[in-house]
Formats: sequence, C-alpha cells, structure tokens
Amino acid sequence: MAGPPRDDFGFEHLPETDQSFENALQKARAGARLTVDDGVELMTTGTEFDGIDPVRKELVLEAADRRRAEMVGDEVTFVANLNNNVTTACTTGCLFCNFKNTAHLFESDSDIEHSGFTKSPEESREIVERAVDMGIYEVTSVSGLHPALVLDEEHREILESYDNPAAEVNYKPPAVYDADPVSYTTQLDAMSVDGVHVHSMTPEEAHHAKRGTDWSYEDVYRRLADAGLDSAPGTAAEILVPEVRDVICPGKIGTDEWVAGMEGAMDAGLDVTATIMYGHVENEMHRVRHLKVVRDLQDRYGGIREFVPLSFVYQNTPLYDRGLVTGGASDDEDELMIAVARLFLDNVEHIQSSWVKFGNAKALKLLNCGADDLMGTILSEEITKRAGGEFGEFRSFDDYVEMITAIGRHPVERSTDYRTRRPLDIDDGPHGPMLGPRADGTPMLTNQDSPAAADD
Repeated sequence: MAGPPRDDFGFEHLPETDQSFENALQKARAGARLTVDDGVELMTTGTEFDGIDPVRKELVLEAADRRRAEMVGDEVTFVANLNNNVTTACTTGCLFCNFKNTAHLFESDSDIEHSGFTKSPEESREIVERAVDMGIYEVTSVSGLHPALVLDEEHREILESYDNPAAEVNYKPPAVYDADPVSYTTQLDAMSVDGVHVHSMTPEEAHHAKRGTDWSYEDVYRRLADAGLDSAPGTAAEILVPEVRDVICPGKIGTDEWVAGMEGAMDAGLDVTATIMYGHVENEMHRVRHLKVVRDLQDRYGGIREFVPLSFVYQNTPLYDRGLVTGGASDDEDELMIAVARLFLDNVEHIQSSWVKFGNAKALKLLNCGADDLMGTILSEEITKRAGGEFGEFRSFDDYVEMITAIGRHPVERSTDYRTRRPLDIDDGPHGPMLGPRADGTPMLTNQDSPAAADD
C-alpha cells in the first residue's frame, strides 16, 4: 500500500472479511458472481496475513486470464485517437491532480505565471482537423472546471441572473479571463470534424454544465449529444467510496452524484466507460467496493463499454507533496487490480491496460492478467505527463502490431464503442488506421509531427 498505514486515515472500511482465499478463488474459477468479500480476498491474496503471496497471486492472474479468453478471446484492441483537453483552469483542488491550475491564475489581472492553457473552439477545431487528416477517429476531451465555461448561452444567461454568481454558482464572465473557452456545446461542435467520435464530458463536467439550474443530467447530456457528443468517459470516479473522496477530492462530486451523471448519460442514449484511480490512500476494500458500484450500475443500464483501471501517478501531486502518499501502487497491486476487475465485473466485456500509465513491458504483462484493450495512439496526453508520467504520448499502429503479436495475441483496430473491428496481420505492414473519416491505411506520423507538437 502506498503512503502512510491505512489506519492513519481512520477509515471505516478495512480489508477484513470472514471469507477465505480458497473459497473466493474457487468461486472465481467456476465463474460464479463474486461478493465484495470474495474480491477483497483475491485482491489481497488472503486477508489472514500481510503482504501479497506470490503463489496465490499467480493463481488469481491465471483465473482472470482464462476468464478474459472466455469472454473476449485472444484479440487485443486499440483505437486511433487524440486527446484534446480544452482548459486546465479549475476550481476543484483535488489532491491527486497536477493537470489543472487554480482558475484565478487565468484572470486578466493576475500577474502570476503558470503553465496552464485555455483553447478557443477555433484552436480545438484546428487540432482535430490535423489529427483527422492523420487518420484518427476518436477525440477524447477532459478539462478543468473553468468558471466561465457553461453548457450553452441559455446556461450563461441563467448564471448571470444570480446576484453573486461567483460565490453562488462558481461563474465568472469571459471578460474576466485572458482566453474564453466559450461553452461546452460550442467546443463539442468544433471538435466534431467529419463525424469523428467525440468522447467527452465526465459526470463532474456535466455537473459543472448544469450548475445553477434544475436541469437533470439526462437533459444536459441530450443537449451535449445534439452538439456532437458521442460517448461519455466515466472518469472523475477515482474511488467511489465517500471516506476516500473526503481525503483526496473533498471538493469534487460524491459517489451518488457520479452514478447519477452516468445514469443520465445512458438515459440520453450515450455509451460510457468506467474507471478507477487507485494506489494512493485507499485500501483493497475500497477498491472492491468501487467495483461493486460499477457492476451494479452496469446491471441496471448495460451501457458501460469498457473499464479502465488507472494506477495513480504520484510524483508531482499534492498528495505526494504533503506526505499523504510516498509512492504509487506496486507491480503486484497493478496486476491484481486488473485481474480482480476481470473476475468481479462479470457484466463488462472490455478491460483496458494503459501503456501511458505502465509503460510497454508492464502494459503487455497486464494483457495476461485479464485485460484485452491497449488504449490508443494518444496524440497528446497532458494529464499523466503533468503528474509525472514517463511513458510518452504517441503509439503508432506498427508499434501496436509488433507488441501484441510478440505476446501471441491478435491485434485489432476498433471503434470507440467496440462495435467495428479490423484485425491486422504483422505481415501486411506498414500499418495505419482505416476506420477514420479520412483514414486510408497510411501509417501515422511520429510524435514530433503530432497535432499537439505542432502547437508547442
């Protein structure tokens, strides 16, 4: 466990159960639905002693890898995508984050230098245009909660009607800032180039996009879909247990609000993903309780296309600077997180291994622990980089084919929703995307030629 002993935080939920590891493993091997206690036993390799038992760990990994093969086969998927985050200005102050900057630094009368940015809709469109020319077909956009950023102009009028909008509804007019992000709907429309799939608007952002109104999440997501939104990322989840959120992100929406946002997106007809950000102050009980929230949501709605475990990158974060953590998750914890997610989430087909978080060798290892997806080309990835990530921002199709083939699996280009799939053969290279609106199989360029690099 990274950071101080878990008892230092006074958590109510601890990794203690009346189940045995052997019984939990037997249920996992048989394909039975696991309880939270089962998951904790597998995640800890047995709660009767401290530390991870290497022999038991391998048994859990083997069970997860078999389940992966039964559920989705031997294909490993990836997408041609771009990250285009609109702004780093934010007012939330999460202790795990070094991507965002305090919003007042962006005000015109501030004389404090910072490395943040706010893109205009025109800038967003130019970035996406160049990426679509290279063959990408997914744009992921996750941004800070800029006080001037509104859902649309009707939303702005409502916020401006408050007597003290800055204090009451966290709104300041664009004139206060050096750069104007305009609105979510305008940004989404700008990024919707030639039918590219726009994957954006976390529950936290949707909450920001309805602040000061009585609009439902479904209302908000329907307006966003009309503007060009195609699916919503289930980030902002971190750990969906209130006592952990109280430590790492007390200013963020709570567990119930995150669930309500996801429900609203799916009620609006959108596919979603779900995530977990682990390896900081939480323990194994918190991780499995988080999985239970996701599984219950999927039981009710069925719209979660993939689950994405995100190992905490700690180096440049307030949690680390303040001594609340001394590191991130261990290799054993990363492997068991993927494996238990595969065994516990019996209603979610796809589980992602992140080369951005783990690097190549470890990301490939996790494909043998239950994962079946290896992210995407990621022409820019600011969030992990600013937190201290070391593993780059670009992955070519040829890289993917070579890496996946090397472990005996089958590389497959996929659409964001997994419904369109294109197998690739190592002998048919060089390889490039074919599913994008302007893609013709031409290999994508190097990182130095990426749209993000062009803006540096």
